[in-house]
Amino acid sequence: MTGAHGTHDYVDDPRNAEVLIYVNGTLAPRAQAVVSVFDAGFVLGDGVWEGLRVTSGHPAFLEQHLDRLFEGAAAIMLDIGLTRAELTAAVYETLRANDMVDGVHIRLMVTRGPKSTPYQDPRMSAGPATVVIIAEHKDPLPATVERGLSLFTVHVRRAAPDTLDPKLNAHSKLNDITACIQAYTAGADEALMLDPHGFVATCNSTHFFIVRGQEVWTSTGMYCLGGITRANVLRICEQAGIIARERSFSLTDVYSADEAFVTGTFAGLVPVHTVDGRTIGSGARGPMVERLQELYRAFVAADVAAR
Repeated sequence: MTGAHGTHDYVDDPRNAEVLIYVNGTLAPRAQAVVSVFDAGFVLGDGVWEGLRVTSGHPAFLEQHLDRLFEGAAAIMLDIGLTRAELTAAVYETLRANDMVDGVHIRLMVTRGPKSTPYQDPRMSAGPATVVIIAEHKDPLPATVERGLSLFTVHVRRAAPDTLDPKLNAHSKLNDITACIQAYTAGADEALMLDPHGFVATCNSTHFFIVRGQEVWTSTGMYCLGGITRANVLRICEQAGIIARERSFSLTDVYSADEAFVTGTFAGLVPVHTVDGRTIGSGARGPMVERLQELYRAFVAADVAAR
């Protein structure tokens, strides 16, 4: 087993024991920040959420994250009960209350709220949506960003839209959790997941890319979450004149790739050194990944500076 726990492994920070959590308009100490046992998120995983990375006091790409949150809420007929402006104000209120500026990760969660009885029918909801904002001092492990991860291809497939639309950033993550379990019990850091046709789709908590020659490939996007960092990396490639393709490709293409990496809000771009026991490229962070990491940092800085 490797020492990492995927891209979301972080540097422990004792300040997180004292953070204030936003719960439905109230800031409560961590130990007192609770929701009802009847809450739809607890009972059914009925809700949507976003992860936000804070730099220089501002959540990067906030508009894109709110777009995805409200699109998900519309898809499951969930009334968030707050406008985009009100949610934005709540995020900044939470940051100010915790005196947070840099090295911060936010989990913004919205569920259908408390239910009159623990039953799945949304009409059994007894109250307005539950809105929770957890801001923590969190930095990815430097070794993860530099040396990267090992992946293991799992038997758990990404669902088709008529089963559970993978575009939804829903609270229920059992599909990804079972994939994660299979990967770490196999000794890898994260799971690589295939689509229903056997092509490479995504990872259990990040998006997957390979580099072949001077081209960057990622999946079609049909069977993965609409990743914010994924989209931004594709945009960066376009701006930098790097050929980037959204296409179907197989594990055979992965095993012979020059480089591979994953993307996510928390750690940005993280190299992949091994897939299914095969060393990718030299096994070290390659020149394309290093270049894209630098371009992404600049892209984040530009977005935050505009605020």
